[in-house]
Amino acid sequence: MRRGRRERLRRRRALSESRAGLTRPERACSRNRELELYENQKCSLLFLSRFLAHSIVEHLKSQQKVRVAEAQRTERSVTPDMSSTQEGEHPLERAGAAPESLPGMETEAQASKSSLTNLSTEIEFSENLHEIKSWEDKSTANWHQMLRVSESQAFKARVLKAQAWEIQASEAHRRASQTRHTSVLEMDATQALKQKPLPEKVQVTEKEKCEILFTRPCWSNKIEYILTQVGYSMKISSLWHFFILWLHNGGCSFLIIYILMLFLVGVPLLFLEMAAGQRIRQSSIGVWKVISAWIGGVGYTSFMVCFITGLYLNVINVWTLFYLSQSFQFPVPWEKCPLLENSSDFDPECARTTPSLYFWYRLTLKASDRIEDGGSPVFSLNLFLLVSWCLIGAFMINGLKSTGKIMLVLVPAPYFIILCFLFRSLLLEGAAFGFQHLMLVKISAMYNINVWCQAGNQVLFALGLGLGPVVSLSSHMYPSTNCLSDALIVALVNLFTMLLVTSFSFCVLGFWATVITHRCSEKNAETLVKLVAMGKLPLEAQPPPNLTANPTSVFNSWLNSLPQPIKHMVFGYVTECNLEKQFLKVKEGPSFAFVAFIETMSFIPGSVFWSILFFLLLLILGLISMIGIMQGILIPFQNTFSSFRKSTKLLTGIYYIRLLSEYWIVLPIIITIILENMAVGWAYGARRFLEDLAIVWGSPASAIIRWLWCFLCPIVLVALFVITLIHLSLKSITYVAWDSSSSKEVLRQYPSWALLVMIALFLIVILPIPTYFVYCLAHRISFTSTSQGKPIISFKSLPLIQPKPSKEVHKEETL
Repeated sequence: MRRGRRERLRRRRALSESRAGLTRPERACSRNRELELYENQKCSLLFLSRFLAHSIVEHLKSQQKVRVAEAQRTERSVTPDMSSTQEGEHPLERAGAAPESLPGMETEAQASKSSLTNLSTEIEFSENLHEIKSWEDKSTANWHQMLRVSESQAFKARVLKAQAWEIQASEAHRRASQTRHTSVLEMDATQALKQKPLPEKVQVTEKEKCEILFTRPCWSNKIEYILTQVGYSMKISSLWHFFILWLHNGGCSFLIIYILMLFLVGVPLLFLEMAAGQRIRQSSIGVWKVISAWIGGVGYTSFMVCFITGLYLNVINVWTLFYLSQSFQFPVPWEKCPLLENSSDFDPECARTTPSLYFWYRLTLKASDRIEDGGSPVFSLNLFLLVSWCLIGAFMINGLKSTGKIMLVLVPAPYFIILCFLFRSLLLEGAAFGFQHLMLVKISAMYNINVWCQAGNQVLFALGLGLGPVVSLSSHMYPSTNCLSDALIVALVNLFTMLLVTSFSFCVLGFWATVITHRCSEKNAETLVKLVAMGKLPLEAQPPPNLTANPTSVFNSWLNSLPQPIKHMVFGYVTECNLEKQFLKVKEGPSFAFVAFIETMSFIPGSVFWSILFFLLLLILGLISMIGIMQGILIPFQNTFSSFRKSTKLLTGIYYIRLLSEYWIVLPIIITIILENMAVGWAYGARRFLEDLAIVWGSPASAIIRWLWCFLCPIVLVALFVITLIHLSLKSITYVAWDSSSSKEVLRQYPSWALLVMIALFLIVILPIPTYFVYCLAHRISFTSTSQGKPIISFKSLPLIQPKPSKEVHKEETL
């Protein structure tokens, strides 16, 4: 180094001394000679570097061929050993030795991995050398032109060349680093897929490989996902149950309680189920196994409850289809009583009651007088049962792809129908009376524990928590989606839907009560006229003739003006016609929709049109909620079994449906939600779960959610469970039956064997939960998650970089 520096200094001194006595042209010639000498030296250096690069590339190619040959020989040597191990030839394998103890296996595998890593590094270096060589070829073509430029131009050219070298070197470095980063990720993904020992992996069948490499399909867009969740929450039973609770539990006071329970308990629990399914990307059966092994039985419990719920909820669709088919005639069959055969008289059983009530119990349900009497199946509904299941199957035939497109049409459609009914109901007589009851506020309901309990249970039912479809549907959503906003949207849309339905229901019910009261007053007036004509009542009991304008108010005013003795005589022959009591006669259950509403539609001008529109509304609501329930049934089947047979049976008895929907389903759902909350909040850890979500989302979740999961929600859920259990144990389990002798609805008590069936069914669906508890206790499995300090990962959805499967393996499907 020092000698070279001294030699260059000596040459510079000699050149300066030689230039001292030269003229200006001679100095220019000297500088040109120096530049030519510099370029010649550079050319020789570039030639030498190209020669060295070519030698290195040839050497790397030869080494690459040698390593490939060694890898092939290693593979051929490993394969017979593995096959012989499978056939039982290896003594250590027969003895149950660990795979790491097999001779030569691990060493050869490590050698093949290191050779592949070196090969990728050598290929990257050779590609960079080729790029440098191509740049040098392009730069050599310009050497002769550079010899003719001036000194300043040559200096600029050298500067530009240096910049080009620097850019080329940085680009090559960037490509090499990117390639190395990708190779590291691919190696991590490969190691994640190769967690099993090498001999065991060879024994994996093609079917198991397909399941391992299966990529979960996703929703094509977020709108379809949100609409499916909203459609699942729009169950007919929860809509009319909300209306009944509002009517009998304080009016707007109940609404205030419901909103508090919705945002303090409902939205956090809905967010919990959405986040669990979306993060782990498994169905309701597999999610809770991953979070905590002790809570693994919750998935099977929710699956069985969802299956039973789907069976009896589809019966409502069957009734709707039957009524819809009967609506295409004028007049509709529930407007008038049917005639007897070969007679002009009406059926006496129908004459003693209303035509709509007779049509519901005797012609649709063909209900017996009591549950103990049994009865034959209703074969007239078999065709509508088949049509209902065919419609659900047609909507779900292509999985999420067809379901999402159907939801884009079916979910917005009910809102247009509800708005039509709302505008029409506001113009009906008595709508103002119904609207007054809608805005009624009872402060005493705020202090009633039973009202708070019913509001909490309604929140759980309305959002569809604890059944599994929320988890199953969200498992097909991308993990990076913020499901907290999705939960808020679904809860708010569900609340808006119930408020909309409740508003027009009150108006329609006010019209219904007004018409029934008017007819009652007119009937009482006709009865009194006949009695006066027969001489059983004095002439003072003769009612006024002008009852056409407002029969109820005119008749009641006349009745109150009578003397007390005559009034007492009149009350013995007439029935009470009270608008307030008639308004509150609406009972809970399907009879509210299929009796009160149907009777109201027959009072409105154009009853055929409004009846068809109303049953279309019920049918759409029933189908979209059944699609969500069926997704909660089919997705766990598809995740658990590769193939299964569909087998469905239907309970057609209205008394059994009431027993399941009003008494049985409450406790399993509350128990399931309590354990789900424990799994995320305590077993896995709410703080840790939210931190995992923050990593995926890129922004942290609110700390209030953790406080609600860990403290408020468990306390409220346990309180709901205890209060509901006490209420069921103290309350007599009754049902509304049809008494054919009096043509009236009577309240009967369920027999003891029906209660035993309900208890046995409850124990069956709850059985997986204690079974998993006992299993984990016997095997000393920790209650908390086994992957402490690590983010929770689903095996079938991750790693992020996954090798592409072969033709027989499912490819990634983005619907």
